[in-house]
Amino acid sequence: MDTEILLGLLRQEGWEVAAAPEAANLLLVNTCGFIQAAAQEAVDTILELARYKEADPGKRLVVTGCLVQRYGPDLAAQMPEVDLFVGVNDFPRLPQILQAAAADEARLFCAAPPFDYAAPQPRYPATPRSFAYLKIAEGCSHRCTYCTIPGIRGPLRPRPLATLLAEAQALVVSGVKELNLVAQDTTAYPGLPELLRELGGIQSLEWIRLLYAHPARITRELLETMAGQPQICPYLDLPIQHGHDEMLRRMGRGYSRRQILATCRLIREFLPRAALRTTVMVGFPGETEEHLAALCELIAEVRFEHLGVFIYSPEEGAPAARLTPPVPRRLARQRARIIKTLQAQIVKARQKSLKGTIQPVLVEGVSAESEHLLAGRLITQAPEIDGQVFITAGDVRIGEIQPVLITRALPYDLVGEVVDGRAKKELTTKTQRSPRTTKK
Repeated sequence: MDTEILLGLLRQEGWEVAAAPEAANLLLVNTCGFIQAAAQEAVDTILELARYKEADPGKRLVVTGCLVQRYGPDLAAQMPEVDLFVGVNDFPRLPQILQAAAADEARLFCAAPPFDYAAPQPRYPATPRSFAYLKIAEGCSHRCTYCTIPGIRGPLRPRPLATLLAEAQALVVSGVKELNLVAQDTTAYPGLPELLRELGGIQSLEWIRLLYAHPARITRELLETMAGQPQICPYLDLPIQHGHDEMLRRMGRGYSRRQILATCRLIREFLPRAALRTTVMVGFPGETEEHLAALCELIAEVRFEHLGVFIYSPEEGAPAARLTPPVPRRLARQRARIIKTLQAQIVKARQKSLKGTIQPVLVEGVSAESEHLLAGRLITQAPEIDGQVFITAGDVRIGEIQPVLITRALPYDLVGEVVDGRAKKELTTKTQRSPRTTKK
C-alpha cells in the first residue's frame, strides 16, 4: 500500500507512471528489509535499475522503504549510483524532496518522526482492479525475538475509523470488490469488530478479508462479527510460527501450544467452513527433532487450508540473533521439506473435494501462467499468497464474482469454467457458509 501512496502522491504533482524503465525519468524502488532474503532481492533490483541510469545519466534513481530505514547510512556510503534514499517516515514527502534535491546535497532522508496515517492519502492502484489492500494500522508493539519490524516501523499506530471508511468507500467506487485488511497485526486494531461491521455496510463491497491476525487476539466478539457479516470472508490468516511451547517462548510469541489449539477450535465453532492460513518457522536456535515433531503434530491436528513455511534467518539487532545453539542451514532446509510434504498431503484431500462443485470466483484477469488462461480466486483464497482458479471457458467478466464449475484439482490451484447465470441458483450448501453459532 505504501507503493500505491507513493505513486498517488507523485501523480498529484504531475508525474505519470511509465510502462518500462527505459521510458522513465525517475526510477523508484520501494524496499523491504524485514529479512536478509528480502534485503538481498531489493539490492539486486536497485543494481539492475542502476544500469538504466548508467545508460541515461539524466534519470534519477530513488530508493525508499524499510531497507533505507534500517541501513540508510550504509546504503548511502556503498551505493553512489543512487540519488536519494528515503525512509519509511519520510516517503510522504518524496515530491517535496525531489523538488529540493537539485539545491540540496543531502541524499539520505530517514530521520523524520513516524508518519501519521490519519489523513486519507491518494493512491494509484498497483493491484488488479477487483481487489485492494486497506492498511488499518502502522507499526507493531509486539516484541517477537526474531523480528525487526518494531525497530523499523515503530510502535502500533491505528488509523482512525472515519479515515478507513472514507478510503474504503473510494476504493469500492473505483470498482474494487474485495478489501484485504492488513497491518503488522490487524487484531491489535482497537475496535476491530466495529470496523468490520462498518465496512460491511458499504454497498457493492462483496468480500472483506482479514490478514495477519495474531493468534492470541482472536476473540469471541471478533468471530461473532465475522459469522454475522455475509461480506466477511470465512478466512483467517494467523501465523502460529511453531507448535512447541519452548520454541514459542524463545520466539516471544506470547501464547502456548494449547492456546493455539483452543483458538483454532473456537474458529471452527463459529466459522465451520473457514479457511485457516498460517506460517511456521523452522531452524530457530535450539530447535530439536522433538520440537519439530510437536509442530508436525499440531499441523496434522488443525489441518490448515493454507500454510507457508520459512527458514529462520538471524537478523541484526533482533534478540534471537544471540540465541544458541544455531541449527545448521542444511538441517533447517530438510525440516522445511518435511513440513511442506505434510501440508501437501493435507491440501490434496481438500482440493479433491472441490472437484465437480460450483464455486463463486472473483475473476481477476489474464493468468501470469499463460496468456490463454484467465485467473481468479475462491472466497477462501487470499491474493498473491494462496492458490488460484484458472478459468478455461465460459462467459467471463473480469472484475466480477461469477459461478465457476471446478473441473480439475491441482496440488494448490484449481481449474474450472464459468457456467451460465442459472447456475447461481445451484450453488450448493457445500459452497456456502454453514449457519452461524452465537454461543457464549
